[in-house]
Amino acid sequence: MLTQIKAYYKNILPNLSEEDWERLTPCFTIQQLKKGDYLTRSGEVCKQVSFVNKGLLRFFYVVDGREICTGFVQENNYLAQYDSFLTRQPSAGNIDALEECELINLSSDDIQNLYKAIPIFETFGRKIAEMLFIIIMTQTNRLLTLSPEERYQVVLEEHPYIIQRVPQYMIASFIGITPEHLSRLRNKMTGKTSRQKTKIV
Repeated sequence: MLTQIKAYYKNILPNLSEEDWERLTPCFTIQQLKKGDYLTRSGEVCKQVSFVNKGLLRFFYVVDGREICTGFVQENNYLAQYDSFLTRQPSAGNIDALEECELINLSSDDIQNLYKAIPIFETFGRKIAEMLFIIIMTQTNRLLTLSPEERYQVVLEEHPYIIQRVPQYMIASFIGITPEHLSRLRNKMTGKTSRQKTKIV
């Protein structure tokens, strides 16, 4: 069960010793989620970070009764409502499971204790924070600067698992358009690809 997360840690912290790993593993707790279960609800304080050992989860907000999707996280990645986790304030967003999920969690208290007990773990925490910040800023910049067609093309090229595993209406929300707009966009792009293939032949 810990094979994937150990490889993840070793990739980020090549100098992580077996002794430090053995001190870390008792802090892990395993959580199972069924499809549709929530990891974090709006109004709750996020008190842990979670490694996705299996499954797919979604970040979303509810605005005027409408769900607005801001991201997806699949296997071999960490996730959290990080602003709530850092500030200990209630989260404005939600995280739910789109598939059956198996998570490996670290609580906020355990993380603080690890920072003190295992100096190298502070490096790990900083790198995770940096990665989460880059993901958030990249998504924000794309929403502000790219056209819907360009945003959809990014999903196709960089995150094909989203196309394969996520309902169309959630994909539409993620790239900031309506499901109807996404359907027209897909038809347009499919037609363009077909014409290109015909020219090549």
